Amino acid sequence: MAYDDPRGDSLDDSLGEVLRDGERIGLRFVREFAHPVERVWRALTDSEDLRHWMPCDIVGERRAGAKLELPFWPAQVEQYGLSEQPVLYGEIEVWDPPRRFDWTWDGDRLSFVLVETASGTRLEFTTWLGEPDPDAAAGAGGGYHVCLAELRALLDGGAAISGEEAERMAERIVPAYAAALA
Repeated sequence: MAYDDPRGDSLDDSLGEVLRDGERIGLRFVREFAHPVERVWRALTDSEDLRHWMPCDIVGERRAGAKLELPFWPAQVEQYGLSEQPVLYGEIEVWDPPRRFDWTWDGDRLSFVLVETASGTRLEFTTWLGEPDPDAAAGAGGGYHVCLAELRALLDGGAAISGEEAERMAERIVPAYAAALA
């Protein structure tokens, strides 16, 4: 299924795969990029690139076991009318540049694995959600789907969309994730 985005592109990347382990819910996304592994790695780990596709920065030493602060970008704070900048906390579980970056975000676990391909890089992104709530998982699926579309736009030199536009895109995709979780 294709989802239109405000740039006139089509978000034709497939939906993330729903994973289950007992009560736990996870999502797995696979995306192909026509860029070298090193460039995709930088987009996943560098603050200047993160601000284009991730709702928060990743602040802390880059090594396994390092504690992280995950402050939301000012645009997110403004968009949601928050009185102060929220900061979540996490920890790096795996740091293997430029191939694998696993970290926790509040109660969620995120894993980014990069594989070199003949045409560039395959990203395998898996997240295990901290709460076994299907409604929250559907929202997370829509949010990550749009984040990965924004990552693609960053890598391909496209313009970023506004937070409001990203939220509208995610809302259009959430029902598909809700159906997959049912």
